[in-house]
Amino acid sequence: MKTKNFETLAIRTQSGRSQHQEHSTPLHLTSSYVFDDAEQMRARFSDEEDGNIYSRYSNPNTTELIDKICLLEGAEAGWATATGMAAVFTTFGAFFESGDHIVACKSIFGSTHTILTKILPKWNITHSYVDINETELWEAAIKANTKAIYIETPTNPGVDIIDLEWVGALAKKHNILLIVDNCFATPYIQQPIKYGADLVIHSATKYLDGLGRVMGGLIAGSQKLIDEVEGFARHSGPALSPFNAWTISKSLETLAIRMEKHSENALFLAKCIENHEKVEFVKYPFLRSHPQYDIAKKQMKLGGGIVTFVVKGGVETGRSFLDKLQMISLTANLGDTRTIATHPASTTHARLSEEERLDVGILPGLIRISVGIENIEDIKLDILQALN
Repeated sequence: MKTKNFETLAIRTQSGRSQHQEHSTPLHLTSSYVFDDAEQMRARFSDEEDGNIYSRYSNPNTTELIDKICLLEGAEAGWATATGMAAVFTTFGAFFESGDHIVACKSIFGSTHTILTKILPKWNITHSYVDINETELWEAAIKANTKAIYIETPTNPGVDIIDLEWVGALAKKHNILLIVDNCFATPYIQQPIKYGADLVIHSATKYLDGLGRVMGGLIAGSQKLIDEVEGFARHSGPALSPFNAWTISKSLETLAIRMEKHSENALFLAKCIENHEKVEFVKYPFLRSHPQYDIAKKQMKLGGGIVTFVVKGGVETGRSFLDKLQMISLTANLGDTRTIATHPASTTHARLSEEERLDVGILPGLIRISVGIENIEDIKLDILQALN
């Protein structure tokens, strides 16, 4: 029976059963594979015959995960990497050459910022940052040597929203790639390819695993583009382990119900603290006060699990808030079943200058809450007692 329903695809997409007829996909913990004879070995290595050769290239567990994310994102093909940042760097390595230029939204993850500003310039690959709110500047930033537009939406950590339909049309007009980090939303909440994205990137470490257990990255797009990714990745070696692929693939079976609960809790929390006397402002995509609320409602099924707010008093008040939390975790992750709090100015974005942080809306008292799926009353009470 064929289906297009997200939940069923996430659960029923599995690799073929072995002779043991297992109900749950087994682990394939092997580095290499044997061949029937020399001719089959030759045919595999010359790409005349499909099949596994070496787990740096492919493995039944990674293949299942890739097949699944492609169905959920609406992509033709995909590739799996060891981490989310490996997915980002593999994409850059596959497509950018000396002399190329990238247009990127200002508000991006700290490690991605470091790649753009510290690593790619070594190979004469340059970039221009643009403010998501100044749409008239985006087209002006595109040069003759611009190869791609790179964005996050919602952004990290500011949860700003970029109009995917608009930026997709802009990329198409100039015949350049549109690369979208879809980590915060997940394919359950939005599918950027529907709006013109050429490649979608995930840190599978976050919501796709969702339980804070393993690391992984995913890249999805057209077969033609993923062929380029594969050509780079097979030899540079950022391979996802079979065990981590198996774990993330199993986690995808519960992605829909987890994102429903994350989003429900996050919206409740955002409304609860929006008018708190110790809070300057709250940002959440499905709050009516969010500057891009209408865009979020147009392209997102739900608001996601990330709430940001600014506590009055600056850096020390922000850090003091974290110290007063009793249940909520302080850890360098997000997208977990457990609620997590971070202070971006002193952690994930600490390597940016103060001017750079302020330029992308990371104020000294900004707190990022990855709202988990615990009972919302317990989450709310912990936040309120720390604020008070």
